[in-house]
Amino acid sequence: METKTKHLTLGSPIPPKTEPLTLYSFEYCPFAQRVRLVLHAKGLKYQAVNINLKKKPEWYSSINTSEKVPALDIGDKIITESLDICNYLDKTYPTPALYSAEPEAAEKEKELIDKIGSVTSLFAKCMMNAKDKTPEEWVKDFLTTMEPFETELKLKGTKFFGGDNPGMVDYMLWPWAERAKVLDMLIGEKLPFSEDCIPTLHEWKKNMLMNTVVQAVYNGPEKCFKAIQLKYNTEDPDFDSI
Repeated sequence: METKTKHLTLGSPIPPKTEPLTLYSFEYCPFAQRVRLVLHAKGLKYQAVNINLKKKPEWYSSINTSEKVPALDIGDKIITESLDICNYLDKTYPTPALYSAEPEAAEKEKELIDKIGSVTSLFAKCMMNAKDKTPEEWVKDFLTTMEPFETELKLKGTKFFGGDNPGMVDYMLWPWAERAKVLDMLIGEKLPFSEDCIPTLHEWKKNMLMNTVVQAVYNGPEKCFKAIQLKYNTEDPDFDSI
């Protein structure tokens, strides 16, 4: 398991750099988790600096003007946006490669990654307005967004989108699969997904949970739900208490 660091807040001094790569993160942010997955998949050493997103340290705006996470300090510049960071890491540290070697297949993988945006947007809507729809309506919406992934993985006939091992598609999608049960907690009841819906993705999730890279940065839905509650319902949240 990855060693967790405390979330720095107002008044926290900026930590000295200890590694060539410094990741400014939030332990329970799915976008930051994407980067941590790729860093672990590449076997890269990095310094994790967790930021309390409710009360950010004063100096963080000078590192990343948007004050969002993730942000990766590579020494001579800061890279922001999770996919941009992950693509930089894959290009700069090519082993293991996380895209297919065949250009046409790699392009198809990038197109599939673009479709993850519909999943993340719907998750955010549910997180903020869980009671706006019935559980059945939410299930219908989520199945629609997941259909391209179910179809593609079924066509590939492999354990992962990356083949025998997870690739970029797997790591970019995983944080929301890990948080799937958070939806039940937000809505207040178990979503009525039938046993035979998206069976290929259900098997994929089981395989991902056994992957050592995923296990290294896994928090689970309960902790992620607690983080959401603290972030939106507490003025001075203690994320380190989760």
